[in-house]
Amino acid sequence: MSFEQTFTPMEVVQENLAPSNVDESNVVASNVPNVEINSTPNEIESPVPCEIETEEFCASMQPLFKPVSRNTIKNDIMKIYNAEKENTMKLLSKNQSRIAITTDMWTSSNQNKGYMTITAHFIDDLWTLPSRLVRFIYVPAPHTSKTLADTLVQCLIEWNLDTKLSTLTVDNCSTNDAMIERILKKITPRSLILGGQLFHMRCSAHILNLIVKDGLSIISGAIANIRESVVYWTATPKREEKFIETCGQVNISYDKKLVQDCKTRWNSTFLMLNVAMQYKDVFARCAMRDSQYKTLPSENEWMKAKDICEKLDVFYDDTQLFSGTKYPTANVYFPKVCEMKLALVNWLGSTDSVIRNMASSMLSKFDKYWKAVNGVMAIGIVLDPRYKVALLDYFFPLIYGDEAEDEIEKVKSFFQKMIIEYDLKIKEKENVSSSSNHTQTAFDAIVVGKKETWRTNFAKHVIAKKKCHI
Repeated sequence: MSFEQTFTPMEVVQENLAPSNVDESNVVASNVPNVEINSTPNEIESPVPCEIETEEFCASMQPLFKPVSRNTIKNDIMKIYNAEKENTMKLLSKNQSRIAITTDMWTSSNQNKGYMTITAHFIDDLWTLPSRLVRFIYVPAPHTSKTLADTLVQCLIEWNLDTKLSTLTVDNCSTNDAMIERILKKITPRSLILGGQLFHMRCSAHILNLIVKDGLSIISGAIANIRESVVYWTATPKREEKFIETCGQVNISYDKKLVQDCKTRWNSTFLMLNVAMQYKDVFARCAMRDSQYKTLPSENEWMKAKDICEKLDVFYDDTQLFSGTKYPTANVYFPKVCEMKLALVNWLGSTDSVIRNMASSMLSKFDKYWKAVNGVMAIGIVLDPRYKVALLDYFFPLIYGDEAEDEIEKVKSFFQKMIIEYDLKIKEKENVSSSSNHTQTAFDAIVVGKKETWRTNFAKHVIAKKKCHI
């Protein structure tokens, strides 16, 4: 939109806006519908729908206003988009760190069309965690792994991100697994960490959602009456008013509104139960006042709901923690997941068969994904100066028992390979061509990659010495 189209010198505007130049009767007659003003100033009744054309209305308010065409607006939007795209591409290219990508599919409800969102996350020079939405693109059906992989790789190459990727985080489904395999064939393995061993990251929040949903499917019958009660008393405004009125009768403040749960979001079930339990006595009173209300939960059902909420509380808090965007989450993920694993094992010993069945179902799903993420997330703990390997020494024996040492060695070996690769790439950038340096690096790679007993014994020796000095 050019300035010549929208701005006129103030003197000209004032001259043309003089009373002699504006036909006020024409403005009212042609553009404003008849209205009736009641005695109350804020109440206006319009006998016919208001159908004022935008151009006519603008012309009435400012005769000098020149409407802008759709093509002009479109061109202006594209200019802004291209300018912002160029700035973002410069920012990403100058950034020294690797870039993590997250992507997901979204389907519009009104068009029933699928769109892919692609977001880049990185650490800048100020050690903050910015992110940029690089694409929001229409993906034609069918959304096969090939279609998704081609669309994503094309975007990464266009934005010159394919050579500095760290990870790609996606939801857990077979289509995404196949998509990752296709992407790894299209991108040079040498540009990825350890040839792409860390490339596929599974969304931790989605994993938790799948785990808890499996558990909730087992206990759905135990909480059915509570769910139906919430649905009944939120079905109409009149019933909700009656529920609030009953709260006053039993002296319970209606601080939190009853909420229905959503099948695709397990935390909504947790919130539903948590809120409903606060109005346990209100539901009982409502049953006395409304003969059509037939789903009053029994005392045993309320007790099970309370037990379930206490069990799921740790999952709810951790889901909120993992969903953070302004702070790193990899280093907090591992200990929280370890706590979940131990909690599920503990629930298997519950005297309540419902809780046992829920724990068994959740643990089965947990173990499926634990194998895929525990090694990667353990590295985040090793890099955390507060914990290092000591936290693995604490949790792994509780989880793996006699196999703990072997699992810790796997993490160490994985971590050492990362350091070796990083060292080699740094030296390549520095153009170190000395044959002696190359020989030494190769030797280090062989030695460090082996399991060396003296390192473990030395660490124990250091700990023992520290204890002696305490």
